[in-house]
Amino acid sequence: MRHECKHFESRTYANGEAVRKCNLDLAPDAPWRCPDNCPKYERRLADVAWTHGSLVAPPTPTEPASVADGTAAKLLDEAEDYLSSIGDRVMAEVAAEQRAAQRRGWRKLFKR
Repeated sequence: MRHECKHFESRTYANGEAVRKCNLDLAPDAPWRCPDNCPKYERRLADVAWTHGSLVAPPTPTEPASVADGTAAKLLDEAEDYLSSIGDRVMAEVAAEQRAAQRRGWRKLFKR
């Protein structure tokens, strides 16, 4: 990936896992590469007033063959489509559970 792009983000968690991604979700082959001639590529400003931690991110894993032949991007697209298709239903279930929990909370309050 183009580390010098202003839309690139890298974050390392306490367990050592690292996330490398495009904040615009334009890199289907992340964390290995950005699309050629990305229309939203913008060079990051110079490191003025940036705070850098002492932790060094682990190296990017080697690129699997499924990235080069497009099967990884296809699988991720299918997963995104599935999650998008069930998103409204999941949100409705969560909202119903939250309403039920609120009602139970009021009953406990007035039960005395």
